[in-house]
Amino acid sequence: MKIKDKTIILTGAAGGIGSEIAKQLDQSGAKLILIDLNESALKILTLALNGQHTALTLNVATDAGRDKLVEHCASLPQGIDCLINSAGVMDFSFADELDSKRLERVMNINVVMPILLTKALLPLLKKQATATSIVNVGSTFGSIGYPGFSAYCSSKFALRGFTETLRRELSDSTVSVLYIAPRAAATKLNNDAITEMNKELKTAMDRPQLVASKIIATLKKQKTISYLGWPEKLFVRINNLFPKIVDNALKKQLSVIRHYAQQNQQQNQKEH
Repeated sequence: MKIKDKTIILTGAAGGIGSEIAKQLDQSGAKLILIDLNESALKILTLALNGQHTALTLNVATDAGRDKLVEHCASLPQGIDCLINSAGVMDFSFADELDSKRLERVMNINVVMPILLTKALLPLLKKQATATSIVNVGSTFGSIGYPGFSAYCSSKFALRGFTETLRRELSDSTVSVLYIAPRAAATKLNNDAITEMNKELKTAMDRPQLVASKIIATLKKQKTISYLGWPEKLFVRINNLFPKIVDNALKKQLSVIRHYAQQNQQQNQKEH
């Protein structure tokens, strides 16, 4: 897909990766509809961009928020060309420590929201005379169940399944459905416990700028599925073919993961 002059909706636009996607799309000449709940961060981002873009402080996890977005997009003479579902939240806790409210929030933002937003915008994407795209930003943890991230992994597994199903449902249309799975990234999505754990386990964390560039490259090339990072790509393949190998590898990390998960749980309890 050529980016220049394309109208692209970006959720989670003020986040660490989302803001970098916005900056790089802006440099490529896209017309952006930036969606985020953080009004002040969204305003700062918009002022940093060169093009004339629309910033909407909407909660698209609600019917009212989605309706407002659809109404705005339907009024655009040029229509919309792409939806990038980038918004997401993290939870770091073992299954027996899961908080029901946090679980509901993770599933709602990471799975339910992109599904319902996609459903709401599909008629407008199908209406375009030229080909359009939906990009779902998943995670390596959407293919590998990682200890301490049961809620997050479940949400990303579900998003990957939705993406695959939707791609097949729309295979006879002009709408392409793409899935990209970054590995760990150095953003505020990771709290101190996750960052320290990644350091101890020597887990690589990509810069947001790099992740954003890979997401945009996936859109340009129309690559159906992209996994970022090595050896994470290899682990995904091994996990699919020989899950016992990954079981044994992660078992060796379990004590470290549990230590930091407990540390994170204690911090959560202090904050509440």
